[in-house]
Amino acid sequence: MSGINENLLVSVSVDLLYDGMVVEDDIYDASGDKLLIRSGNILDETQIERIKKLNTGASAIYVTGRTHSAMIAKRPNIEMESRREVEETTGYAKLIDETFKALEEIASTKTVDMKSLQTVSDDISDRLKSTPSAVIIFLINAMAPIDEYLQRHCVNVGLLNGMTGRWLGMPEVDIDRLILIGLLHDCGKTLIPPRLLNAPRKLTVVEYEVLKTHVDHAYDLLIEFPENIRMAASSHHERLSGSGYARQLSKDDIMPEARITAISDAYDAIVAQRAYQGPQSPFNALAQLSKLSKTEYDSDIVRAFIEMIPQELLDKPVMISDGTIGIIREVYPEDIEYPTIELSGKLIKTNENLFCIHMFNDD
Repeated sequence: MSGINENLLVSVSVDLLYDGMVVEDDIYDASGDKLLIRSGNILDETQIERIKKLNTGASAIYVTGRTHSAMIAKRPNIEMESRREVEETTGYAKLIDETFKALEEIASTKTVDMKSLQTVSDDISDRLKSTPSAVIIFLINAMAPIDEYLQRHCVNVGLLNGMTGRWLGMPEVDIDRLILIGLLHDCGKTLIPPRLLNAPRKLTVVEYEVLKTHVDHAYDLLIEFPENIRMAASSHHERLSGSGYARQLSKDDIMPEARITAISDAYDAIVAQRAYQGPQSPFNALAQLSKLSKTEYDSDIVRAFIEMIPQELLDKPVMISDGTIGIIREVYPEDIEYPTIELSGKLIKTNENLFCIHMFNDD
């Protein structure tokens, strides 16, 4: 599920109310019938305590989807310090810095330093071999600053490509090539106007056509690389149905490396926090990939994602749509979007009204 209707009443933890919160829409009690506070108020600690008493000790209140989104976004990022520590100790932070410098160089010179990018790619390969898969998945799923999206995305797609190659039993030389392709796949975005890349809204038709040219830019920028790498990196938006871009390739005309990169690219884009959308859970990402696996994405590769990623999420903490934190206990391939969680000592099957939002580290 990608979001909630902004006018729909939804249940949320009363503990998400905070001092200074502007009440934009009326808030109701746990039954959804009794008005607790009207819109237009600004909450303080006294009012919050009064609301809790009026709610007769119940843990939930009803708010609009608009208020729900604002409350979830405001919730302190309890994993920030842990994420930063893991990034430093695993060398992930160093990869992000190296990739940022490489992308800045491409943007300023309009050329790609083949040697420096290969060095970063080799470093990603080394980190992938020395870091547990669960930690890699955590780093990819972690909520990160919006202004670091491009460099993180390139590193994450390289990591996902490498893990996919491993899941599929590919030789190390092919895995290393996949990592390099993942790292390079979005280099063409360095030549796209930042106002389009960072637009906090849906792009216009004309703007979207400009954005799509990043795959052509990537092909041109990678002129010093072997043709198979140039083609794979610049074909990550091709789809099996022929509906992708820029060459409208279909089925067997799309290189296996491009098929893998397309899925890694889509997964990371869905779970990331971006200028125009909040982060979504890995279960939501896997559900979206599954729905498109018969027509757009290679079903064998999607199946590998669905089989392998959930294994690394079991027994990990997750934020639920009502703002509470539960533990992932069971995941169902046939209903990948809605795992069973443990919440306050009880096992609960999530659904379209109570769903996973964001994973946390458990260290």
